[in-house]
This record gives sequence, structure tokens and C-alpha cells, in this order.
Amino acid sequence: MFAFASLLALASAALPTALAHGGVLSYEIAGQWYEGWAPYNSPDGQTSIERPWSTYNPITDPTDPTLSCNDDGTSSALQLTATVQAGTPITAYWNSPWPHNIGPMLVYLAQCPGTTCTGVNSDTLQWFKIDESGLINGTVGDGFWGDGLMIAQNSSWTTTIPTTVPSGPYLIRFETIALHSLPAQFYPECAQLDITGGGSLAPTTAELVTFPGAYSASDPGLTIDVYTNQAMVMTNYTIPGPPLYGSSQSSQPAPPPVTSAPATGAPLPTTSAAPPATSSAAVGTVAQYGQCGGEGYSGPTSCEAGLTCTALNDYYSQCL
Repeated sequence: MFAFASLLALASAALPTALAHGGVLSYEIAGQWYEGWAPYNSPDGQTSIERPWSTYNPITDPTDPTLSCNDDGTSSALQLTATVQAGTPITAYWNSPWPHNIGPMLVYLAQCPGTTCTGVNSDTLQWFKIDESGLINGTVGDGFWGDGLMIAQNSSWTTTIPTTVPSGPYLIRFETIALHSLPAQFYPECAQLDITGGGSLAPTTAELVTFPGAYSASDPGLTIDVYTNQAMVMTNYTIPGPPLYGSSQSSQPAPPPVTSAPATGAPLPTTSAAPPATSSAAVGTVAQYGQCGGEGYSGPTSCEAGLTCTALNDYYSQCL
């Protein structure tokens, strides 16, 4: 933990213009850690499952040609690919703490032609959405969002590769959209996967989009002003992009939306190869990073010894 945090602190100190922004810095798949791309370092010698990206600054134009993977869409000279079984959770970690808590979280997949995504430009692919979380509860102007949940989970987001997707080479695209200012701010990063043991349910035409092309400057989910009086009473938010994978097919029910904060959140890695530390909490107590309170919460409120139930907002308190 100390080494990882120290490296992140040193990188942040050297990048004063990037302190309010950032991106995905690492991934965890089935207990294995994969370091992400280092955007401000020389690309020479860098090797990662993550596609190269060059800046912590947000993309603010939904038609920007870098929108697919936050760069020109190409793979690196030493590009890696992670093999993952369908049905496996994947966790992406942003720089922590992530600064923007108002907006949706989205995850996409795109299947590459042939046997590998290496050498395939992400701008040429068709993407389908496998996960999303918008306004979880409260109002648009004073509610708990997917972005806030990501922050509450130690600036991480876990999604599961659907068991029904066909096996093959894919890019996975984690995206957080910040709505605290207009225009909206897009933060997408991509990683290369080889999905095995998959199914046979291909996405429908209605579920497929391109980047750019999936969003427009007039989308209601991107033009909403969260600081108006109207926003303070609005309880509905339209997440941008296509419908969720499987939602338009009767044989595959749509994944359930995120409706509440989870009981636990994943901590940052201590090393590049070790899984996050876990805690064996006693019955009736809440482990570190677990939810212990908030409006509408009815679970346990007592933290483990040495931890304090800390309110992050009206809807979510966490043991820290």
C-alpha cells in the first residue's frame, strides 16, 4: 500500500495540471494485478494490457476523435492482453480519491476481428454497454450517483464479463462522466482482453455504437445542469449511450441497475501482483470500506475495532 501510494503521490506532485482529473491506473482480474499505462512517461519500453493514453485532462466534446480510448485508438508497441473467463469480475482503479462525484459510470466491450486486438484501431470497432450506474438515489442536484459510488469503493469500479458474450478478443472500456460542469467531462480508458468460455449471444444492432458516435452534444444526460432549482427536485436521469447488452433480447434479461451502495469496497493494491487485503469481520460489524449508514440504509452500523463510521454524503457512510 505504501509503495503504491507513494508512487501515485510523486506522480501527482509532478503533474500540477492533472490534480483535478486522472484516469484508470490499474486493473485486477481474478486475483491478478495489471498496472495501467503511465500517460506522462515515455512510451518507450512501456508494456500493459491498457491501451496508451496521454493526458489526465478530460475530453469535453462527445464527437472528439479520441473518445474511444482517450487517445488515437492504436495499441502500444509492447501491447499485452489479459485472458479472462466469461463470468469473471474485473475491477478498474482510478487515481484516489477521484475528485468528481456527480455523473454516471459506464462499461463497454468491443469485439475485435481476427484473433487479437493488437493492431486494431479502437475507432473502427462497434461497442456494446455491459454495465451502467447513473443517479442511484436522491435528486439530480442533491443525490448519490454512480460516480459517488465509485469514489466510495476506494475509487474503483467492478464489472463482470457476461457469461453470454461470444469468446474472442475484446477491448473493455471503463468510463466515468463528470457532470459537475458543462460541457460534460468524459474519462474513458481501454484494456485488451481475450475472453474464453463465453456464450453465443451477440449484441443486437440497437445495442452497438461507435466512439465517437455513441453520444451527441444534445443528449439530455450530458446537457443537464445539476445546479438549477429544477435539478433539486428531479429524480430521473437518462444515462447516455445505447441500451444495456441483452436488454432488447428476450432470451437475456438486462443486468439489474445499481440501486444501493455495496456492503464492502475494494482497497487499493499493495503491490502490482498481490490482491487487495480482505477482512474477516465478526457478525454484526462492518469491515473497512463497508457501508455503515446513510438515508434509507438498514444494515449494520457498527464498524470493526479501530474504524469510524464516516459520512461521505446524506446517503452513504463508510467505515474508515
